[in-house]
Amino acid sequence: MIAMPEEFALSTVDREGEAGAAWIAELPGIVEELLGRWGCVPDGKVMHGGVGVIVPVRRGAGAGESAVLKVSFPHPGNVYEPDAFVAWGGCGAVLLHERDDERFAMLLERVQPSTLAEVEDGDEVVTVAGRLNRRLAIPAPPGLPRLREQADAWEEQLRMDAEELPHALPRQVLDAAVATVRELGRAQPDTLIHGDFHARNILRAGREPWLAVDPKGYVGDPAYDGGTLLKSRALTLVEADDLRKAVHRVLDVFAEAAELDRERVQRWAQFHAVQAAFWGRRHGFRIARSGPRLDWLTEFADRLAELLTERS
Repeated sequence: MIAMPEEFALSTVDREGEAGAAWIAELPGIVEELLGRWGCVPDGKVMHGGVGVIVPVRRGAGAGESAVLKVSFPHPGNVYEPDAFVAWGGCGAVLLHERDDERFAMLLERVQPSTLAEVEDGDEVVTVAGRLNRRLAIPAPPGLPRLREQADAWEEQLRMDAEELPHALPRQVLDAAVATVRELGRAQPDTLIHGDFHARNILRAGREPWLAVDPKGYVGDPAYDGGTLLKSRALTLVEADDLRKAVHRVLDVFAEAAELDRERVQRWAQFHAVQAAFWGRRHGFRIARSGPRLDWLTEFADRLAELLTERS
């Protein structure tokens, strides 16, 4: 029986409670059953992300083809990942070989563990991401969740956070985020997008230089993913001599590489920054739940939101 990583088990139970503990107890058996069904043998150390385990395997006769078995905790946010992979068919993303939706399990093309986030050249990171964004933006199949259906909830949450949480965000910053929801959020195209687009979800590969993993399978504006990318890149810009210039450089490079309207990318990035500023105050961040570090991060999110409200 394959042992699951202790860190992953502890974090899952901490996050999911009794349901997480029950799933962790069943997980080794689930993995063994899937390995047998899909004709795979383990081929390396078990890895994990935030919500799932990754088992390197070989499949087929002889040495076998390399692949990975991914099993995720059953959660609504993980439902549409295989549908996105099917739609892309390996174009810009890893290939899907097998799926078991009841088990939240997939057999996927194996790529390298090295991520785009490890590349030191910031322009290269953003250019690669932008070009990949363009390739992933294809007509969406039916049945996937439309981001426009979240617009009412986004606006309600922004207003609730502004009223309930202590903050120093200027009125025009809040108004700009609400305007983005109203003007862009409710009329989004039927385009498949990644939905959790950041450099750690872009991995080095053999078939192509870079391939995307861990999509949410949302349908909406490709510029929305540009906002997600900038939010994830924000802390790499902290030491910039001119933060305003550095932020706008990311927007310029991404919009050009992705062939997107630059203003739309900036507006979605501003919306994401405002969301992050409130989220930090209400829930904390993964890297800081309380204390001076959290205070600094929320202040930085405020500053980023204000910078993005300015028109270049």
